[in-house]
Amino acid sequence: MTDDILNAIPHRGPMLLVDEIVGHGEDTILCRKTFRDDEFFFQGHYPDQPIVPGVILCEAAMQAGAILLSKFVAEGSGVPVATRLNDVKFKKMIHPGDTIEMAVKLNERIAGAFFLQAKVTCDGKVAVRFDFACTTASKS
Repeated sequence: MTDDILNAIPHRGPMLLVDEIVGHGEDTILCRKTFRDDEFFFQGHYPDQPIVPGVILCEAAMQAGAILLSKFVAEGSGVPVATRLNDVKFKKMIHPGDTIEMAVKLNERIAGAFFLQAKVTCDGKVAVRFDFACTTASKS
């Protein structure tokens, strides 16, 4: 875990789902997460055959997107909030011990709305892909 991640987004354990930033461009980011055997969601999803819930995979990618967007948010002025997910396609199950890479691209910005595309892979195979939108919400 790097300070770059902790400084960019407000997420903290157990809901911080980004372990490292692998690469960062002007409108792209590549992050990585390895799922440990003791992740809280494996207790009930499913005890005898643990798999990472699809919503957790989406959240991990959206957190990578929030890190990408952090440069647009003035320090202390707001938090990234997802407003829409489109065309979500789950392709591969992820298990304890698996490492995923989250590639996120900013496609468009219209005022305070950001439109992004995410692809989560594991061992070079697509686990999930989707489009999503974010905005920043004021801290209250």
